[in-house]
Amino acid sequence: MGDLERLPVGILGASGYGGVQLVRLLMDHPGVEVVYLGGDSSAGKSFSELYPHLGHRVDLIVESIDVEEIAKRCKAVFLSLPTGLAYQMAPALVAKGCKVLDLSADYRFSNLETYKNWYGGDRQDQEIAATAVYGLPELYRDRIAEAQLVGCAGCYVTTSLLALAPLLKQGLIVPETAIIDAKSGTSGGGRVAKTNLLLAEADNSIAPYAVAHHRHIPEIEQICSDLAGHDVMVQFTPHLIPMVRGILATVYATLRDPGLVREDLVTIYSAFYRASPFIRVLPAGTYPQTKWACGTNVCYIGVEVDARTGRVIVMSATDNLIKGQSGQAIQCLNIMMGWEETLGLPQLGFYP
Repeated sequence: MGDLERLPVGILGASGYGGVQLVRLLMDHPGVEVVYLGGDSSAGKSFSELYPHLGHRVDLIVESIDVEEIAKRCKAVFLSLPTGLAYQMAPALVAKGCKVLDLSADYRFSNLETYKNWYGGDRQDQEIAATAVYGLPELYRDRIAEAQLVGCAGCYVTTSLLALAPLLKQGLIVPETAIIDAKSGTSGGGRVAKTNLLLAEADNSIAPYAVAHHRHIPEIEQICSDLAGHDVMVQFTPHLIPMVRGILATVYATLRDPGLVREDLVTIYSAFYRASPFIRVLPAGTYPQTKWACGTNVCYIGVEVDARTGRVIVMSATDNLIKGQSGQAIQCLNIMMGWEETLGLPQLGFYP
């Protein structure tokens, strides 16, 4: 792609962890040019002042958010903002012809009442929200290709759903028996000061949180229900683990056919994800590590069957800031633009 073909893009919320990942990845993306960085809390500062390690590549000032100005300069906009802000600006951006990729929860729900029950807010954007497509490419690639507004899937949700999707779609499990035990690095809490994220609090410890009422539960259940063809409830428990990035989700469910062995499931998963370049289904007996996914847009999946209990155990590992956030949004943009899905996205991690 030559420079003349580059798509002008903007990033709102550029100063957060999601925003800085977008900047880093898009600077190396051959199809785009980052022309606008927005964020009211950091407005007026140079991006290199916020992130000196990128100063040799990024020569942009963070600007206050001005929807009119963004629409004039950008053809695509990433909204890397706290939940509750995107729906206040996305309708205007869509109306002005921008492709909008929301990394918050604002456009993930087909039913806005569900959103309000879990997140609150006074939504007046029902018409635009109805056009939003759920941004998990491995499941909704065709819809994303036609979309102007995408609500990108959450990090825990992505990691969990990629583990569950083949089981639900093929009817291999009793859906209501699904239990998700997930662990995330501290970067999932964002670049804000929180007591539980202090080194002295989080280090040498692992802790569950938001048990039975985490906000990702309705998002997981919405897509599980879509895949299964009926309403599904799942048990989901998140944990904070003392590392910076990465999610490991271990999913348990009762098999409908207890005669299935792990080699059968590896074959089923490999077939299900045969057209998904960012999914690595591991050989039988190999289980994923978060370190493998670190710095990449790849999801590693391992499958096991416990013949004694009749359960399947699926283990899924991602980088929460890339496949779980910024990389997934770029993957969606690539599909929306009709580009190669893997364009500008890392597939090889740093190891060890």
